Amino acid sequence: HKMILNKHLFHINNIYNFDKGYATWQIVNMKEELMPLSRSNPVIKKLDDPIYHSILTPELNILTQIFKMYNYDLKIAGGAVRDILMNIKPKDLDFATDATPEEMKIMFEKENIRMINNKGENHGTITARINDKENFEVTTLRIDTHTDGRHAKVKFTTDWKLDALRRDLTINSMFLDLDGRVYDYFFGYDDLQKKRIVFVGNPTNRIKEDYLRILRYFRFYGKIAAQPAAHEETIIMAIKENVHGLRRISGERIWSEWSKILSGNYAKELTLQMLKCDIARHVGLPENPNIKNFEDVSDIAKRNNISLQPITFLAVMLKDEDEVFQLHNRLKLSAFERDLALFLVTNWQNNPSVDILKFYKRFLIHKKGNITKSYICELLKCKQHFSFAKDIEQFEIPRFPVNGFMLQQYSLKGKMMGIVIKKLKDIWFDKDFKTNVEELLQEVPQIINELKNENS
Repeated sequence: HKMILNKHLFHINNIYNFDKGYATWQIVNMKEELMPLSRSNPVIKKLDDPIYHSILTPELNILTQIFKMYNYDLKIAGGAVRDILMNIKPKDLDFATDATPEEMKIMFEKENIRMINNKGENHGTITARINDKENFEVTTLRIDTHTDGRHAKVKFTTDWKLDALRRDLTINSMFLDLDGRVYDYFFGYDDLQKKRIVFVGNPTNRIKEDYLRILRYFRFYGKIAAQPAAHEETIIMAIKENVHGLRRISGERIWSEWSKILSGNYAKELTLQMLKCDIARHVGLPENPNIKNFEDVSDIAKRNNISLQPITFLAVMLKDEDEVFQLHNRLKLSAFERDLALFLVTNWQNNPSVDILKFYKRFLIHKKGNITKSYICELLKCKQHFSFAKDIEQFEIPRFPVNGFMLQQYSLKGKMMGIVIKKLKDIWFDKDFKTNVEELLQEVPQIINELKNENS
């Protein structure tokens, strides 16, 4: 492919394009950056395959015709283009255009197209709803004029290359027009073919624009790379130098990315690499997490082809409840994830001297709900007790025949009622759930006497 170095001087409020010369500088966030190599002709191929045609709905065709009628360009952008080139039907389509938000609003109003959700308008996004059936998010081409590592102030442009330059990874910087032409300025298609994950241009600058890109890099590495640890040294260095910036990113955004990493390819290798980059203290993990536990559980899951919850891989690195709450406070885990982590940490050292299955079935009769059952199964899988986990999944607890009303005659107060019920459940369990109400109630006086003797 013919390659050239294009000159662009990108400053806070102005863009200057120069037609001659071979090298210049681009100012990004007041730092100089050499414009990366780009194609002189960005059109690299034309698609005519079933996946491409599957996205061309009647509603999209209407949208396309409207933009053509008003002489604006409309292209699919970013991840959807990457997915189509990988023969994956994209879940969502994002669109880019050289029309400004105001121009889009005028155009859609004239054509009686309904617009919804104006939250993205400040960043140049207009959402059009066509035939009351399909929504299309269309964003004006833009450049960042200022970034703080989380959010960016933008300026609209008509230059497709500059919009591609502000994107994170080369594989996410491509466009696809609605005639099937793929536009690739920064060799993202070549990188996709090589399964190479690199930032557009200078990795340090791309990371500083949004520190979450550190985790996005690892997520896409797991999704696309052919080897578990073929990272380019310049990228790892840039991540190490800027990992502190993750402190500025919300826990929800971090966990959204990290949970996908833990569910994907090379979860073990990528997490270890992240820890080598000193990520732990910025994302809620202790400074010295239990790496051996993590490696062991990761190996067990891979070797036995079992699926574990993403939070499980982090929980096994923690030593106590305080560390679980530290992680929860940082990542804003769901109640299910928080409680699963607490269960794993508090029960990790359990080594029942009796039958393991009996131990956890007894555990279940004192706890209610499928959530507890799923927690036990997760723990058993981590400990390689797969057949026991299956038994627990299938275990149906019979209805306990005694209730509090039946015990009122014994005038039990406060905690005593709960203790007596627990003792009765143990008797019921030890007799294989075959004890009836009368037999259980006959045990109550003796239980009460024993408790009184213990407290005397």
